[in-house]
Amino acid sequence: MEHTPAERVREAGATDTRECGFELIEARQVPLGGVRAMNVRRTLPHKTRFTVGAWCFLDHYGPDDVSATGGMHVPPHPHTGLQTVSWLFRGEIEHRDSLGSHQLVRPGEMNLMSAGRGISHSEVSTEAEPVLHGVQLWTLLPEADRLSDPDFSHTIAATAQRDAGPADATVTVFIGELDGIRATATGRTPLIGAEILLPPGGSLSLPIDPAHEHAVLLDAGEMTFGGEAVPEH
Repeated sequence: MEHTPAERVREAGATDTRECGFELIEARQVPLGGVRAMNVRRTLPHKTRFTVGAWCFLDHYGPDDVSATGGMHVPPHPHTGLQTVSWLFRGEIEHRDSLGSHQLVRPGEMNLMSAGRGISHSEVSTEAEPVLHGVQLWTLLPEADRLSDPDFSHTIAATAQRDAGPADATVTVFIGELDGIRATATGRTPLIGAEILLPPGGSLSLPIDPAHEHAVLLDAGEMTFGGEAVPEH
């Protein structure tokens, strides 16, 4: 989510349903990790939409039995000009990078890596938790930061309860601020990243900035958003 996102050029004939206030993007299966690849569901980038604000990449994986699938094995590889956001629902991932960073990430924690002018890193799931389930997100760095020094940080997300009807919803903000819940981590642009756990039959209204672009990924269950049904990914 970003104020005044940059103009994008769209392919001729591409479907765009934003005029009705809701755009549905279907994820596609993509192998990740070379020879020992695991399949992920990639929603961004998509042929009809490359970004949502500064968010430019979304891989959703699991829940996978690590003993059966082998988990995540992404060998060292380079990045420039972006930030990577690692967020888990279940499991544990070990991060190493060319800055010398060595950090485990678990649910409720976030690894944020700013590539800047260049960094190399690897991500490997551990056997500490038998199930691996989460998302890998990237954000574009603004032009002024694209050649900045690379950086890595590990933070604990901010969590609060909100009334959602039959029971409370849990809102966990891992970057930026939502409904007064402020994460320690901030992006180089005005970003918001949050996980919302709704009770069955629950309904939640949250204040949002209409100048932002917003996206919702449904991990499990059924949900309507803005009066439209959201399919499970």
